[in-house]
Amino acid sequence: MSRATSDWIDISVPLRNTMVHWPDDPPVQIKRILDMERGDTANVSTLAMSAHTGTHLDAPRHFLCTGKSIDQMPLEAMMGRARVIEILDPAAIKADELRRHHIRHGERLLFKTRNSERCWRSDHFIEDFAFITDEAAQLLAERRVRLVGIDYLSVDSFKHGAETHRVLLEAGIWVIEGLDLSRVNSGRYELICLPLKIEGGDGAPARAIVRKISA
Repeated sequence: MSRATSDWIDISVPLRNTMVHWPDDPPVQIKRILDMERGDTANVSTLAMSAHTGTHLDAPRHFLCTGKSIDQMPLEAMMGRARVIEILDPAAIKADELRRHHIRHGERLLFKTRNSERCWRSDHFIEDFAFITDEAAQLLAERRVRLVGIDYLSVDSFKHGAETHRVLLEAGIWVIEGLDLSRVNSGRYELICLPLKIEGGDGAPARAIVRKISA
């Protein structure tokens, strides 16, 4: 019988001022409006940001007008067994490499690319991050996986539109973006990733954690 170890690993990116964000999105602004050091009775902060900054979940409504919103997300999509796959290609997640991993129906997949070690070190947006190609997205849709996660701000290439998003979301695949998988190796894990419940939302910030499943 398989058994999960007790050590959870946080694979979320901390939210903070000046952090990297998608170029067209507003920057993160966290402001302390009440401060006990100034004599206030409590510490209270405001938060302003795009719903697609840092570690976040994309709802189908992000690119599909009639798609499900973030508050309609089935909990089982974001909780349960997941597989971390380390991608060797430095440029992109491609179908040929995915075929070697024998992806199965209903899997939750988290792709660890060079992004985890390279991109999160900078507060400046990295344009040539590793992404999921259109052909790879079609393969994932055909295999009817449940969830796809990637370790930077988009599953799509910065320069080539949003076809990967549309293919995945139209297939009913939920998408986590902005993961930090630098402390996680390939293998099977237990995953919990819960986004904020925003009514009618096209996406939402999330906290994602995993723990290794050992035999």
